[in-house]
Amino acid sequence: MNWKKFFIAFIASFVFMFLFGWLWWGTLMHGVHMEVPALFRTQADFGTYFPWLVFGHIVMAFFLTMVVARYAAGGGAGAGARLGFMLGLVYSGADFITYAVQPLTTKMLCGWILGDLIMFAIAGAIIAAIYKPTLTTTP
Repeated sequence: MNWKKFFIAFIASFVFMFLFGWLWWGTLMHGVHMEVPALFRTQADFGTYFPWLVFGHIVMAFFLTMVVARYAAGGGAGAGARLGFMLGLVYSGADFITYAVQPLTTKMLCGWILGDLIMFAIAGAIIAAIYKPTLTTTP
């Protein structure tokens, strides 16, 4: 494993996933989330748990980087996007389970799934593009 490329890909995926999460779930989905405010922490309480949100993004980015670097990096950004999309589909299973056990709205479920698919596909493409092995030519 090329640890330098791995670290760069991990940092890039973390930054992307964190910013995407803030934009998608924190901004675009904010109104949908406020339809069921009892399910979410207050703004004041959220600050206490913010380090857990950052840690969650670190965990997702690290293990997504591990998987993409191992199984899709040779195929470049397209292969990374496809693997990321498939992992987004796996992650959407957790969204369906959450929907079954919590009083979420259908708009919330659809937004979460769409966000997962977009985020993991783009993050996978970023990782694979960075981690793609360089071709060496022999004279």
